Amino acid sequence: MEAIPTLATATTAHFSRFPDVTAGLVGTSLKHEHLPDIMQERDSSLFFEVHAENYMGQGGPPHDVLTTIRRDHSISLHGVCMSIGGPQPLDKAHIARFKHLIDRYQPALVSEHLAWSTHSTPHATTYFNDLLPLPYTKGTLAHVCDHIDELQDAIGRRILIENPATYVTFTESTMSETDFIRSFSERTGCGLLLDINNVFVSSTNHGFSALAYLADFPLACVGQIHLAGHNKEIDEDGAPVLIDSHDEPVDAAVWALYETVIGRYGPLPTLIEWDSKLPAWPILKAEAETARDVLHAALPRSTMEPIHAL
Repeated sequence: MEAIPTLATATTAHFSRFPDVTAGLVGTSLKHEHLPDIMQERDSSLFFEVHAENYMGQGGPPHDVLTTIRRDHSISLHGVCMSIGGPQPLDKAHIARFKHLIDRYQPALVSEHLAWSTHSTPHATTYFNDLLPLPYTKGTLAHVCDHIDELQDAIGRRILIENPATYVTFTESTMSETDFIRSFSERTGCGLLLDINNVFVSSTNHGFSALAYLADFPLACVGQIHLAGHNKEIDEDGAPVLIDSHDEPVDAAVWALYETVIGRYGPLPTLIEWDSKLPAWPILKAEAETARDVLHAALPRSTMEPIHAL
């Protein structure tokens, strides 16, 4: 069994010097189908995002591959099972495994979701294969803040929390999603991962303006952007429902929202999520290059002025 490097030795003993994730960098999800191409990739400004739970074993081929890639590229570590929005205590063993990964690979960015995904009883813990929504209330805000504080204290660094894609809302909610997100970010000092496809999906499903949402979003706290594709379905009333599927190219409307955010606020590290029905590597890389073009176009004229909703 291979040893896990400590925080003090990881960068010097196991990794060559790597680029920081700065404003102009773009990335993609790391998928094993693309590994032959990625292993030959010479663009060091590309970073790759991995789901933490796929690497919580201590050895084997997944770690061999990730160690090799990490020598030449920055890594973004994206958790999907922490259940930060759940009312029950966080799983301390899961947090420990999460911290081991951070210490081992020194990711440039670490993120999790504003969602819940587990339910515990005295006899067992059930893990759901979904990132489930939560009501935006003072009580929910309190335990979300407690969980973020606990996680950040445990891993010793700031984490980014991602806004959700939602399909239902709660009648008991007493604040907007943007107010809720702003409140926990201010209280805990965490950063935010702005998923613009999630904004578009939720705004379509619930009938609000995506631009109005972004105008009220605390963009100053954003440390990373996600872009992804979605599917359109029809509900039983004949109304369109968008599904955050991560299996299509980024939609033109999402690119337009992205250009608005970058044009008004400035370049931010941007990742293309594509998790199923994977295209060939050149197609996925081309999506990332489109994001890079938007970032580079914004560099001379970014102004920090607010987004004005239409």
